[in-house]
Amino acid sequence: MKLPTFLGYRRANKRVGVRNHVIILPVDDISNAACEAVANNVKGTMALPHAYGRLQFGEDLDLFFRTMIGTGSNPNVAAVIVIGIEPGWTQRIVDGIAKTGKPAAGFSIERHGDLQTIASAARKAKEFVQYASELHRVECTVDELYVSVKCGESDTTTGLGSCPTVGNVVDRICAMGAIASFGETTELTGGEHIVKAKAATPAIAKEFMKAWDNYSDLIMKEKTDDLSDSQPTKGNIRGGLSTIEEKAMGNIEKLGRRTKFVGCLKPAQAPTKKGLWYMDTSSAAAEAVTLWAASGAVVHLFPTGQGNIIGNPIEPVIKLSANPLTCSTMSEHIDLDVSAILRGELSIEQAGKQLLDLTLRTASGRLTAAEALGHREFVMTKLYRSA
Repeated sequence: MKLPTFLGYRRANKRVGVRNHVIILPVDDISNAACEAVANNVKGTMALPHAYGRLQFGEDLDLFFRTMIGTGSNPNVAAVIVIGIEPGWTQRIVDGIAKTGKPAAGFSIERHGDLQTIASAARKAKEFVQYASELHRVECTVDELYVSVKCGESDTTTGLGSCPTVGNVVDRICAMGAIASFGETTELTGGEHIVKAKAATPAIAKEFMKAWDNYSDLIMKEKTDDLSDSQPTKGNIRGGLSTIEEKAMGNIEKLGRRTKFVGCLKPAQAPTKKGLWYMDTSSAAAEAVTLWAASGAVVHLFPTGQGNIIGNPIEPVIKLSANPLTCSTMSEHIDLDVSAILRGELSIEQAGKQLLDLTLRTASGRLTAAEALGHREFVMTKLYRSA
């Protein structure tokens, strides 16, 4: 079978990206202003401000570096400027990104101040933008894609239409040799046994259940007997989902019908081989997609019922919905309307074919609705309080 193709950017480490960003990456929250000043001065760059501070430790610190280095290493990024208050962490992130072979440079504000740092970083950013402007798309095959999947503002239509459509695409692309990843540990509650049964081996099933049990134990430790006001959300309830179990049944449809998952990932950890992977993420949309982008995912498929409008700065987010009201009242946010499934006018198989075609067009450069509207939600995940 001849694999479907798209036009992507093949990086020095042979990974394939679908965008060609030059990013200005702050190490810490107090470096945001300098990064935004550089992006303002040098057109074609993009700053990724965030509210993360410093004084992390343990696994939280490890996650911080995975997210920072992974974000800069994502194949959708052509080159990176890193700015931090201190030189040590700044250089550690630069060195991690540079292992991919892409241009990366770091600047620290201590003993230089904002103005000198901005000037020096802007000069280097200009070089990087000109470098990136000469890179060209080349023909790539679908097995070179890494696609992440997550839903948001779910309702009854997501489990019946948009999530099964994503599951159909997961089955298709994994059979062709691509990488895919699902997560949302919280929103698997009540269906964790179904997910466990989809593991490729007993060892992987055990590793998944350990991650889920850790989440469940945390809820019990905090004496939270239920997740009222959080899971399901008010939007979920408005859309007809009365329990987290109902929500999970729809969520799990995104995993596909035929595909077994081949491994478990920590947040922001990169897959090591082809196939479907589970990543231990929260269900907060911006946090989760940021973690997948940091793991190297280049396109995200996002079913929504009531209308979640999230985007991401470096990983294009494709929105699909089977809710006719959402597709009508929030049409500017929806890339693919699959509400015809509920009317019996479109099969899941046909909808999956449409979504795969849209995914390849997006990979070739078509802007998603979230990109066109300027949604660049970049939200770090924090595990502990600061030291």
